[in-house]
Amino acid sequence: MLKYLIPLCSTKHSPAMRSLIAVVGATGTGKSKLAVDIASRYNGEIINGDAMQMYRGLPIITNQIPVEERNGIPHHLINCVELEEDPWRVGLFRSECLRLIEDIHSRGKLPVLVGGTHYYTQSVLFQDQLVAEEPVSIDEETESFLAQDVDSAVKWPILDAEPEVVMQKLREVDPDMADRWHPKDTRKIRRSLEIYFQTGKPASQVYAEQRRLKQVGARTDESDPGAGQLRFNTMIFWVHSEKITLNERLNKRVDVMVDQGLMSEASRMSDYVREKEAQGVDVDQTRGAWISIGFKELAPYLQALKDQSGTEKEIETLKQSCIESVKTATRQYARSQIKWIRNKLWSALAETDMTNRLYVLDSTNVADWTKAITKPSERLVEGLLKDEPLPDPKSLSELARTTLGTKEAQPQSLDHNTAKCITCDACQKTMTNEEQWNIHIHGAAHKRVLKGLARRAERDAYLRKREENLNNGQTSV
Repeated sequence: MLKYLIPLCSTKHSPAMRSLIAVVGATGTGKSKLAVDIASRYNGEIINGDAMQMYRGLPIITNQIPVEERNGIPHHLINCVELEEDPWRVGLFRSECLRLIEDIHSRGKLPVLVGGTHYYTQSVLFQDQLVAEEPVSIDEETESFLAQDVDSAVKWPILDAEPEVVMQKLREVDPDMADRWHPKDTRKIRRSLEIYFQTGKPASQVYAEQRRLKQVGARTDESDPGAGQLRFNTMIFWVHSEKITLNERLNKRVDVMVDQGLMSEASRMSDYVREKEAQGVDVDQTRGAWISIGFKELAPYLQALKDQSGTEKEIETLKQSCIESVKTATRQYARSQIKWIRNKLWSALAETDMTNRLYVLDSTNVADWTKAITKPSERLVEGLLKDEPLPDPKSLSELARTTLGTKEAQPQSLDHNTAKCITCDACQKTMTNEEQWNIHIHGAAHKRVLKGLARRAERDAYLRKREENLNNGQTSV
């Protein structure tokens, strides 16, 4: 592929020198291909933002882009972590990624950040907040990488206490925040108390400070944006496909992975675990590469194959069942990635009035790649680098119009810093916001409870009246 070298100007704060291209989207949509296309055309280098693809020796299970498809473009943070190493904390990934971006910029090149672990990539896109807001649990893989750098429960054992105890402590130190969480939102309650222990300030006060900094808006000095602001002159490409087409593509891709050696990779991982266990070493299979889609789903088949626990037909049936589990998990993971973009990434952009930097590229029809992906992405990147006016993101395609239009039409979600839980004393139920409260009080269940309470009150009043009459009669006698 011909490389178009865009000369980057030497002015410190020029758009070109501070630019960053981010490519996000669900697995199987073509993120890696687009990243290579952009880096090839615009003198760029690629930084991997997929936590699983950092592991060495697992090119099939983790869907690493083959070397022959990289077009000679340098790829950073891919195939670089040994299987036995601990997973990278988000803070470590962010600091290493920012170092690479600075290095790429210093050599007059364009950094292209691509990956499906959106918690990783989002931490790079936005300036650090004073504290990280409580993470939303989306899927097992994401959950594994949301761990804090320090096990807070070791420092503050109360965080592992019963939810009622944690909530009571939160009410003591931060009653405003305690009022905002549903009693069953144990993760949010725990996180609010953890912030108090970490900072010495109530979480409500810390969040208020973050909100104030966001409202300041973009700084004139691009090197010092406010908390929550984009770090760089950023353009985000969301490579997106229609749901039915994507599901079919993912199913076929799993079949291709099986043909390419998925079973062999999973088998080697199983052998590694057994070898370590034989040496008395316990491998934590709840984190790191061990939660990658493909290993845990195929585990029952690999174990049956090793033990020969079943007939040849039974083992083959189990194999097919496990492959179907891989397909199911892959589709679920794709949905969770899309959910993150629609909720977390969109909200972060909306808070800084930067949703106009998110462009949906329709990869539903691979045959239309040049028209739907290559040409619009080329036009947009050139506009970014030359600091030209950029088009409305909804104008790119019908999928972009419907996807982004739907998000724009939705009312902004209630600010968790100001919303409060509301408890219905009659039903003994707690709602997390006013919208849920309005739905509840107009619902049939609530009305039935009120009618029941009214009947009970009438009955109690009748019984009291009868008792009074009896007492009066006895007195007159």
